[in-house]
Amino acid sequence: MAALRSPRRSVLADQVIAELRRQISSGEWPVGSRIPTEPELVEQLGVARNTVREAVRALAHNGLLDIRQGSGTYVVATSELAGVMHRRFADAEHRHIAEVRSTLESSAARLAAVRRTERDLEQLEELLARREETWRTRDAEAFVAADVNLHLAVVAASHNEVLLGLYADLGAVLRAFLRQDVGRELRAESYMDHHLLVDAIRAGDAEMAATEAASYAFKCRPEHTPAHSG
Repeated sequence: MAALRSPRRSVLADQVIAELRRQISSGEWPVGSRIPTEPELVEQLGVARNTVREAVRALAHNGLLDIRQGSGTYVVATSELAGVMHRRFADAEHRHIAEVRSTLESSAARLAAVRRTERDLEQLEELLARREETWRTRDAEAFVAADVNLHLAVVAASHNEVLLGLYADLGAVLRAFLRQDVGRELRAESYMDHHLLVDAIRAGDAEMAATEAASYAFKCRPEHTPAHSG
């Protein structure tokens, strides 16, 4: 990362904010990951500690970062809008999140079955395998991340930039929704096979793809609350 130089602190802080935002939005620092420590950022960017601190606090205020005392600073959203979405809907009813998720994902899957490319199919197969692997390792947090990435890839395969943007901006809300349903431990009774979804997209069966995608959001957990992971 090239050092950033400017004679004015306010301009320099803006440059640091822009650089940190770029690394977040590009996926270099994925949602849920911990960003480099303050001393590491100072060294990477070649700026003063106060400038780094100012930039991090600004992005935390905008909802992209979460500063956790004693633990570090974590990425919680990929854009300011995503941060707003997370704060706005953090306490939304479980059923309402499930309904929105079902609507977006079923529409995306229907389009993906028609528009997917060979590269899209390769990506879906890779992410499906990753999801299966994390399930076998019983790592709940890794499973949630793999599950979210698979569904995001389905939406991306729709090749509808507006739909993808909306889904990405709701990413933190959906991730929290899945994490709540999955819980701290993976349970055999809550497993959902996603091979049918990927198979339907590969076969170009739009209706089956849409039906499969819509069903995941409303599968009940053993405690009878709507939607778990899918």
